[in-house]
Amino acid sequence: MLLYPVYALLFADAGLSTGAISSLFAIWSIVSFLAEVPSGALADRWSQRGLFAVGSAVTASGYALWIIWPAYPGFALGFVLWGVGGACASGTLEALVYDHLGSPDYARVMGRAGTAGILAMLAATLLAAPVYAVGGYRLVGIASVATVTLSGLLALRLPSAPFRTPEEVTESSEDSYAATLRDGLRASVRNARTIWAVLIAALVPGFTALDEYLPLLSREKGAATTVVPLLFALTALAMAGGSALAGRFPTLARRRLAALLALAAALVAAGALTRSLPGMVAVSAAFGLLQFAMVLTETRLQEAITGRARTTVLSISGFLSEVFAVALYGLFALDAPLPALFALCGLPLAATAFATARYI
Repeated sequence: MLLYPVYALLFADAGLSTGAISSLFAIWSIVSFLAEVPSGALADRWSQRGLFAVGSAVTASGYALWIIWPAYPGFALGFVLWGVGGACASGTLEALVYDHLGSPDYARVMGRAGTAGILAMLAATLLAAPVYAVGGYRLVGIASVATVTLSGLLALRLPSAPFRTPEEVTESSEDSYAATLRDGLRASVRNARTIWAVLIAALVPGFTALDEYLPLLSREKGAATTVVPLLFALTALAMAGGSALAGRFPTLARRRLAALLALAAALVAAGALTRSLPGMVAVSAAFGLLQFAMVLTETRLQEAITGRARTTVLSISGFLSEVFAVALYGLFALDAPLPALFALCGLPLAATAFATARYI
């Protein structure tokens, strides 16, 4: 999505202040929170691939609105559409893939898909500048709309979810949207293993919200503005590698997975507190380990889910992940040195590692 690296600049060039831009992000987050779980239940009740396609179309409409109406109301409405579209897509594709493949094939496929997605993001970042130079924000926007729309159309070519046996459905005899939503909520708290699987699958990706502050951390360590994108690319490559390796080790023992999370916590703290640029290598390695763990903890959650409300449960985990990410943003709003805040994040990550070793 070529708009990703430049949409904040689009808002600024349209005359918006930093506060106004922050309010747009708040609108996006609130809409995403409100739509996350209801959209998951709708996918389980109606069609996973259908809702993914609808979500892609709604998101593309939001991007188009930014180009057609480049003012605060247009940007705000575009974020509303993006929030709804993103919620519709959240968990739907993952649930559909797991329904067809199961574990450990799910981890292999999603690990490779994650690698491809991260590399595509890198490519988009590199392409954004020359595309903008040729056609400005309009061409960047058109390319982004076309890409997202194409992803939705391709999703429609995926096979539909397989039929379930009576033993695989929930005990609820109702066949309605409300019943599906209730089934998903119940499935999320069915037993201790499921509860912890939901929580851990939410916490691990939540830590990746730290990447928003990596450019600032790089500059704190003395990196020139021209070097910052290279360091960000290093982190992205580490995450791509972590995703690829997760596909090769889909059944990693939980204690080994927990040890990798503990190592990630140590690398984040040590890298952040190192005053020179080599500390960013340690931080990048930590993000690679987080990406590795993210694929496997999501696989553990998929294994723990039973019944027809798989997408709903995944959406609940996604909702909790967003809540945790917002809590991290709140932490970084404190008037404290950036390296210290990064190091402080190593503590909840170490606690997540302990919970992984004990409960999943």
